[in-house]
Amino acid sequence: MRHVIDQAVAWQRSGIRFAMATVVRTWGSSPHGPGASMLVSENGRVVGSVSGGCVEAAVCATAEEVLAGAAPVLERWGVGDEDAFAIGLTCGGTIEVLTREVEADAPLARLAADIAAGRPVALVTPLDGNGCLVVGGGTTTGSIGDAQADRAASLAADGLLTRAITGLVTSGNDSSDDACCTPERELLVQPVASRPRLLIFGAAEFARPLADLGAALGLRVTVCDARPAFATAARFPSADEVVTERPDRWFRDHEHLVDTSTAVCVLSHDTRFDVPVLTLALRSGAGYVGAMGSRRTHEDRLGRLRAAGLTDAELARLRSPIGLDLGGRGPEETALSILAEIVSVRRGGTGLPLTVRSGPVHGT
Repeated sequence: MRHVIDQAVAWQRSGIRFAMATVVRTWGSSPHGPGASMLVSENGRVVGSVSGGCVEAAVCATAEEVLAGAAPVLERWGVGDEDAFAIGLTCGGTIEVLTREVEADAPLARLAADIAAGRPVALVTPLDGNGCLVVGGGTTTGSIGDAQADRAASLAADGLLTRAITGLVTSGNDSSDDACCTPERELLVQPVASRPRLLIFGAAEFARPLADLGAALGLRVTVCDARPAFATAARFPSADEVVTERPDRWFRDHEHLVDTSTAVCVLSHDTRFDVPVLTLALRSGAGYVGAMGSRRTHEDRLGRLRAAGLTDAELARLRSPIGLDLGGRGPEETALSILAEIVSVRRGGTGLPLTVRSGPVHGT
């Protein structure tokens, strides 16, 4: 979503007209959930995806019609439809996509600025395709008609923004007793939360590809090491910040930033550093805590952590040896196994080959 918005802002500033296609609903197995978006510019450039390749060509054709003057359109494709077979939607699911031209004055710059600053924000789009709002921080930018309709839409979207859930809401009603009396409209609310954090403690050789891959997945990457010679921006160009500090001190000072979306990876191989920071991390709200080392190192580390006062329940949160068993070797493949485990934990995956599982590939 973020790279789509950044490109949309760039086209707006350059005066390039474009259409946005957005997944509104899904049924069954679908590569992307509601909120996934794709841009099609007037000169034929495409950014983003709505189906992983299944229906992109058909959506591009619709976008060209919209840019030629057609009204916004809401289309549905499913595996049982003849049109779906013709365009390649064979994954077994059904998707509904809204395609509309984005106005030159749509408040996407404000949306991009809030995303970059880590402020909770949402893009609100009526399914009739007329106008859009950016809602967040108690303020509303843009319009879907008039002030009354905008206020009703903002109130309706607030619940999904608070929970950071993309979905449909209905704004307005026909009751004359309501101060926000306005005709009902169905709205797609797309909250964009701040980037999940990847905290890497220990600027070892294995940390470099881990930072690169984490950044490629859209994580906000921090690398922290007490050794100035290792903790340098030149060694970690993809990291958002590189800090020279004792890991436990940095963690204690920034624990207010740690939440269930945060992944903590301890790669220091030095008990002076890893035991103190793991003690803090395992007692924090971090959703993932892993530590590098052999099984012998892990057993020794568990003993030190118990001596530091950690309970069995707290120790059970530690993922060590870190990563999934991919059979890989070297820093790059190890980084891949670590990020694979982080994604599996965050998304509730099993880590098993899809060939041995049944049911929808992409879940519900």
